[in-house]
Amino acid sequence: MNQLSERLNRLSPSATLAMSQKSNELKAQGVDVINMSVGEPDFNTPDHIKEAAKKAIDDNFSTYSPVPGYPALRNAIVAKLKNENGLDYTAAQISCANGAKQSVCNAIMVLVNEGDEVIVPAPYWVSYPEMVKMADGTPVIISAGIEQDFKITPAQLEAAITPKTKALILCSPSNPTGSVYSKEELAGLAEVLAKHPQVFIIADEIYEHINYIGRHESIAQFDEVRDRVIIVNGVSKAYAMTGWRIGFVAGPEWIVKAINKLQGQYTSGPCSVSQKAAEAAYTGTQAPVEEMRQAFERRKNLIVELAKSIPGFEVNNPQGAFYLFPKCDSFFGKSAGERIIKDADDLAMYLLEVGHVACVGGTSFGAPECIRMSYATSDENIIEAMRRIKEALAELK
Repeated sequence: MNQLSERLNRLSPSATLAMSQKSNELKAQGVDVINMSVGEPDFNTPDHIKEAAKKAIDDNFSTYSPVPGYPALRNAIVAKLKNENGLDYTAAQISCANGAKQSVCNAIMVLVNEGDEVIVPAPYWVSYPEMVKMADGTPVIISAGIEQDFKITPAQLEAAITPKTKALILCSPSNPTGSVYSKEELAGLAEVLAKHPQVFIIADEIYEHINYIGRHESIAQFDEVRDRVIIVNGVSKAYAMTGWRIGFVAGPEWIVKAINKLQGQYTSGPCSVSQKAAEAAYTGTQAPVEEMRQAFERRKNLIVELAKSIPGFEVNNPQGAFYLFPKCDSFFGKSAGERIIKDADDLAMYLLEVGHVACVGGTSFGAPECIRMSYATSDENIIEAMRRIKEALAELK
């Protein structure tokens, strides 16, 4: 007898975490697996940030912090938004959480009622539709394929908006595709949203600094929608701080107050020591961020070149983040021995078990014709992984 809540039964497990677990199980059995399934930088947290954390421990930052985070951290975020993005916020418009994942979820939970529709462009990060379901909302998926560089158009957005639409979740640079919306493209979306004042925009900008086209553009820069934008960001990707769990929202004060109310009953303020580390990340030297960005760009160029040489892969050139999202439906229906590839999830499992490379099938990203590969790993691993993938795919007839 299933006594679990309906809410939980509606959710799907995280495909990325499941694939990572499967790859770790094979590794534990002695199989040499190259893991390209997890979205985290392979760099260590920069030393000056670690030093700030050690100092915070010595200075006894070991008690509860304010629910939205320490004022010093929120002021550092205000300065970051002003200096890097040209956006004016106050500390009262910032709320810090246990990672950007909680920040996205907080925004959804305070805005969405049962039956509200939330527009989620596909391919999407696996957790967006699940979070909408958790809030009793209805995810409305807009599909954007590789032929449009995985980016939705203003016309697609306009067609998806109904009187029930409460929010749009926009991720740029994108997980899983690496696509980046230009200022002109964002302006086109903002023009549509300006006509629909009931629609909020949750702008997930966690990959902001892993960007290969110059300056990051935020949809919050457009005055006609600014008072409905909730920016989500954090230190995980840019500063190689995934395990420190610090994210934030920046948005209208009434929404931030609501998020503080929710978080006050839920987790309270995020880890005190991590907050002091994040403050150092935002106020200290940004040189490590650029060094890591350059390394990611070099790897991106490498993996794109190698992927393009694999017959049957259709590849775009990502402009940010650290993912490649090749279209691979040309392999569906092919087989190796008894094994038939029905979809991208089958293909990902085949590449893991036969090629010993862990990728993630695109079904849970809303793109069942693609697979996601993270190139947040060494050049040597990328070269060897792509060699194995090419060899394994050549076996499919």
